[in-house]
Amino acid sequence: MILLIVTDAWRPQTNGVVTTLEEVIAGVRELGHRVEVLEPGGFRTVGLPGYREIRVAINPFSVGRRIRELAPGAVHIATEGPLGLAARRFLVKRGLPFTTSLHTKFPEYMQARIGLPLRFGYRFLRWFHRPAGSTLVTTARQQEELQAWGLEHLQVWGRGVDTHHFRPRPRVRGFDDPLLLYVGRVAVEKNLQAFLELDVPGQKVVVGDGPQRAALARRFPDVTFIGYCYGDELAEWYAKADVFVFPSRTDTFGLVMLEAMACGTPVAAYPVTGPLDLVTDGLNGALDEDLGCAIERALDCDRAACRQFAEQQGWDSVVQRFVDDLESITWPAPVRADDRLATETIDPVGSNSLR
Repeated sequence: MILLIVTDAWRPQTNGVVTTLEEVIAGVRELGHRVEVLEPGGFRTVGLPGYREIRVAINPFSVGRRIRELAPGAVHIATEGPLGLAARRFLVKRGLPFTTSLHTKFPEYMQARIGLPLRFGYRFLRWFHRPAGSTLVTTARQQEELQAWGLEHLQVWGRGVDTHHFRPRPRVRGFDDPLLLYVGRVAVEKNLQAFLELDVPGQKVVVGDGPQRAALARRFPDVTFIGYCYGDELAEWYAKADVFVFPSRTDTFGLVMLEAMACGTPVAAYPVTGPLDLVTDGLNGALDEDLGCAIERALDCDRAACRQFAEQQGWDSVVQRFVDDLESITWPAPVRADDRLATETIDPVGSNSLR
């Protein structure tokens, strides 16, 4: 089967959506399926205001023709951006089935950034995902929240972590104890300020970048801002930290929490969706409406218990649920170009697509 994934989030973006898609694609290929990706690299793009590193397609008009040319046996739309919208329009117009996934709390993000009322954001999500055969969501708690807003056909997907790469390492110091780490986008919806304002012992380190970095670095000169890290360097930051602090109240999961636990580092967070699905208080971290108290309690957690929890969260089951969800949909014969379109010049899928 040729599987087409349409996504507005792709390399060089660094986020949980891209990581999830890359891991799932690799796993699906290992099962013997061919996977193609329709992503912004094959289109003209523009950086989002305030997020120049996030580039979106501004000429998605050829999406339908590209779908016809690829003749996929299944289509999954991973994001609600320009490419996702164009693919949805093409498939709905022709009565072709597809699945979707919902990775972020888009309405909450828009409320935090521009003050858009939540009801408008969720109205858009209901409209976007309604024609899908099913919509994959991260956790059972997110499923319940979305159902309360009127979304249907939701299937719990889950997330995993690469425990070979993210693993305990020698804990080289060099910072004041304890080392309190944040990894992620430096943006308003991540609520990072709540962490940086805390009057707690130790050294705060921020790994990541985003539109708030310059302002926060000026306001909190004692905080160490590292910027983006990848590979072994990122894993070493996780491993050397005493506590991983996750101040977000709007994430649907928080893959970085699993990465930290895989390196043996406990998590301190608010008791909200995401942390509630991953953190067992006193075992692999601590949850509290007082983030400072959560940090204090997390320091007492057994690092071996954090690692043990992460070892149970592999990607194999996530990949299998993805494939099972696709196979639950009755697919027609592969989408193919009609005689008129077959004679037209059709742009190839972007060179960055996985093959």
